[in-house]
Amino acid sequence: MMLTAYDPFAATSAAFRALDQLTGRSGSMTARPLSGMPMDAYKVGDNFVAHFDLPGVDPGSIDLSVEGTTLTISAERSVPHLENAEWVAAERPYGSYTRQLVLGRSLDTDRLEASYHDGVLTVSIPVAEKARARKITVTRADTPAAVEPRTIEGDAPDTEHEAVTN
Repeated sequence: MMLTAYDPFAATSAAFRALDQLTGRSGSMTARPLSGMPMDAYKVGDNFVAHFDLPGVDPGSIDLSVEGTTLTISAERSVPHLENAEWVAAERPYGSYTRQLVLGRSLDTDRLEASYHDGVLTVSIPVAEKARARKITVTRADTPAAVEPRTIEGDAPDTEHEAVTN
């Protein structure tokens, strides 16, 4: 099972950190854009499971889509709109962000399940039936099995018109 993580905003996050260092705003009071989506991933039984930390995210803003073998997760954490609020600190990140995972072809993405509880999105994808390990029974034959000649297309060759080359 192959898993490749891609964070399209990694460069942006590094740029914000560098800008803060240059301007001396390491403890700034401005909310930062969300960066990254911490993940734990593992295989248990016949399922691939991934947990994504999404604290404070409205479950209605979470969007999952699968295209080919790419799973895309998008979410948004909105800035609270408080009237007459005088902010003292705004260190928690807000905004939209996305994470993509390239999944192995052995996963059955048609049966993907997702749930959100206590700020954690859990995605579970079963291993496809055809990719599961299985035991093959070998039977004893009294005579060797006859193997029929076949072409690449699966048809028996036309022996009448077959050319022999030396």
